[in-house]
Amino acid sequence: MARSINQVILMGRLTRDPEQRTTTSGRTVVSFSIAVDRMGQDDQADFFDVTAWEKLGDLVMQYLAKGRRVLVQGRLRQDSWDDKETGKKRSRIEVTASDVTFLDGPGENGGGSGSSAPRPAAKSEAVVDDIDDKPIDLSEIPF
Repeated sequence: MARSINQVILMGRLTRDPEQRTTTSGRTVVSFSIAVDRMGQDDQADFFDVTAWEKLGDLVMQYLAKGRRVLVQGRLRQDSWDDKETGKKRSRIEVTASDVTFLDGPGENGGGSGSSAPRPAAKSEAVVDDIDDKPIDLSEIPF
């Protein structure tokens, strides 16, 4: 019998700063959304809502801001409800993140919000005078 698989991997930029809230049971959850450019189609993107729970959400709140690039791995979750105002059935699909990889540094957010910490100034490199021109023995490389 085949198993079901619900896994998604997305790479894009945050469209807004993450927002944190606490559930009635005391768990923290962070919500954010990302835009994923469509390959080969200029100025077109798909937008995804993402939630990150507990420690992962804390890291997202601490290090991410609008404009930052991320790789999100997780599963899709569909919610449906009746709209209180119109009475119509509504639904949405969101990604519940199991891992979020930060793809650029704080100073590389492409003009996003300025809430990131500034990068330290680059240190000048020391000049090395004793470089030999001997060939490299590939057997000495440990990998």
